[in-house]
Formats: sequence, C-alpha cells, structure tokens
Amino acid sequence: MSKQLMDIVLPRLAKPLFHHLERYRSGQLSDKQFTRKFESLLQRQHEWLAKKGVSGARAAIAIHAGVLVLSLPGLRAEAAERNVPLEVVELQAVQEAAADVSRNYELNEARVADAIARVIVRYGE
Repeated sequence: MSKQLMDIVLPRLAKPLFHHLERYRSGQLSDKQFTRKFESLLQRQHEWLAKKGVSGARAAIAIHAGVLVLSLPGLRAEAAERNVPLEVVELQAVQEAAADVSRNYELNEARVADAIARVIVRYGE
C-alpha cells in the first residue's frame, strides 16, 4: 500500500469518524444511526477514491487499514478488557478486514491481511 494513498485516506477518514464518535458518545446517535453513518462514510471514501482512479480492491484495502489504524485506541482497550496482548486483538481485526476484502474482490486473503498489517505497522502509534 503506497504511503501517498494512506496519507490521503487517513485524514479523510479521521475527522468525520471522530465527529460521529463524539456524537455517539454524547448520546446524539444511537448504535443503529452510528453504524449507518459509519457505513456511509466508508462508502463515500470508496467512491471518492474510485473517482481518483484507485481500483476498488486497493481502495477497500486502504479504507479497512485506515479504519484499523484509527481504531487502535479501541483495540488497546479491548485487549486490556479481555486481558490479552494487543497483538491478539489486532490480528483478529486484520483477519476480519482481510476476509471482507478478499470475499468482495476475490483476492488472496493472506496477501490482503499482509497489506493491511503493513499499514498498521507503518501508521500505528
């Protein structure tokens, strides 16, 4: 995954996602509303990348990886709550994301997982 693509995707996801999370935490959005807004955000990002000439599969990998990078604080909290190393929770999240992308784009799941994991290593805190 190119650094340039992730440098575009992360900021485009971060601000609206943070806004939706703040509204969710304050009780302004229900679980269903948050999920709907989150899915809409991801779809808009995917469409925007497609208009910029990024293939659907590459866009999906970048978006999934970006979401996981931005979700690292939540993954850390989940790891602490489950009393397992962060890597266990990260691996599960990467595997789920890779399965989704590979199912939708008929890609090798292991290669997709590797691409997502490399982004997390590069951009994670």
